Amino acid sequence: MRRSFFGIWMGTLMTVVTWSGLQQVSAANRTDTLSIRIDVRQAEKLARLAYGCIHTEYANHIQHLMLSDRDAATPSQLHPAFYGCYDWHSSVHGHWLLVKLLKNFPQMQVRDSIIAAMDLSLTKENIAAEVDYFKVKGRISYERPYGWGWLLKLAAELADWDDPLGKKWSAVLRPLTDQIVDNFETYLPGLYYPLRRGVHANTAFALYLALDWATLSGDTHFEALLKERAKFYFQQDKRIPAAWEPEGDDFLSPALMEANLMRKVMDEKTFAKWFRTFLPGLPASLSHPAVVADRSDPTGVHLDGLNLSRAWCMNEIAAALRSAGRQPVLLEQTAKLHAGDALPHVLSDNYLGTHWLATFALLYYFSDPGLKH
Repeated sequence: MRRSFFGIWMGTLMTVVTWSGLQQVSAANRTDTLSIRIDVRQAEKLARLAYGCIHTEYANHIQHLMLSDRDAATPSQLHPAFYGCYDWHSSVHGHWLLVKLLKNFPQMQVRDSIIAAMDLSLTKENIAAEVDYFKVKGRISYERPYGWGWLLKLAAELADWDDPLGKKWSAVLRPLTDQIVDNFETYLPGLYYPLRRGVHANTAFALYLALDWATLSGDTHFEALLKERAKFYFQQDKRIPAAWEPEGDDFLSPALMEANLMRKVMDEKTFAKWFRTFLPGLPASLSHPAVVADRSDPTGVHLDGLNLSRAWCMNEIAAALRSAGRQPVLLEQTAKLHAGDALPHVLSDNYLGTHWLATFALLYYFSDPGLKH
């Protein structure tokens, strides 16, 4: 008699994930930290991180193609809407975080300040300047695909908010949203091989984010393109070498991110069948949080984000498998172990992490209905 998939998976673990282990991790957390669950107090802490950086211009890691002396400018001159939070994509997903928290925690004390900050960023003039930047010859690959995906995630969050604020900001953002959709539609047909690394170039992550906009906006042509590309790139994958993960600068798991994308483009039973051959066992490299040896290093701190994004993906994959009749308890427990390891480091004085880690904490918090307020 064949052993069950999850039985085999359990047998591959070097160490069993236990609730007592999770409690030991949580007990070591600092006082000013985040818990495994989110409530309005947790939301306030995350909001203050993003609110504190979306209009902080420096330090700034700028990637800017200059065609002449006239292209020399400050970050806020180049990107009047999204110049803060160290780089363009972090500013974009910092705005997404604030919208997500405004929607779900309207009682936050910083609500009015957040609204004022968003109004300062999202003006017709600022967005027009952002669109103009993307239209300059030679900048077609700017923020491709990570920043593109986050811009569409922000657009989707606004489109899914039945509130005057959401409607106003969605309309203001729309020209840039349309520009990014056009960029995707130009780029993807010519991308024959996906990029699988666990950093900004990851194709699966960008497709995952873009799908939210395509679905909510009713853009069936764009949605069909994204789903076709996802299946073209990943549907035939088997026995992914997840034991090779992570690399030293990963903030995404190539294996789990791919699986989480395919969860969105397959029905539950088809996905469960695909997942059995894609990741037939959870290797030790994924069953334990990644070790972060140097949080002062700008890419070393990525591994805190990796632990949060692993937890997010594990929760969403587990939910799909449970709907298909599986019992993915190990995935759910391992997700909590990863989150418990990373959450203590989201609130710190290390700007290399704080300018973006709150976003990944929020992805985790909202990946499981049981974790919501």
